[in-house]
Amino acid sequence: MALYEHVMIARQDLSNAQAEGLVEHFSTVLKDNGGTVVDAEYWGVKTMAYKINKNRKGHYAFLKTDAPSAAVQEMERLMRLHDDVMRVLTIKVDGHEEGPSVQMQKRDERGDRGDRGDRGDRGERRERRDR
Repeated sequence: MALYEHVMIARQDLSNAQAEGLVEHFSTVLKDNGGTVVDAEYWGVKTMAYKINKNRKGHYAFLKTDAPSAAVQEMERLMRLHDDVMRVLTIKVDGHEEGPSVQMQKRDERGDRGDRGDRGDRGERRERRDR
């Protein structure tokens, strides 16, 4: 069996319980077809970069699975037919990362981004221009 990661966006007007119920529903669909859900995370309501079906926000959910491709195809097919699901993304991965996803980690645990270095460059460019 192969390892997959799925991200699902559900409509914003659902309650949290309904959105988590969708995750459980699609997890059982996957299990019924011979797959297993390694981990499931409900990320909550997040603002999207652009409108999808006149919605600016959506309930995000993340699944880590170990399943045959037929089970994943069936789950995706049912997700795309479901009225409450707006978008689905499935990626085949070589291995699942341990611990929570980046979305679930606290900002302090994510690590420092470091200095991008572009702020100091602008000041130097201004000095050269002024000369």
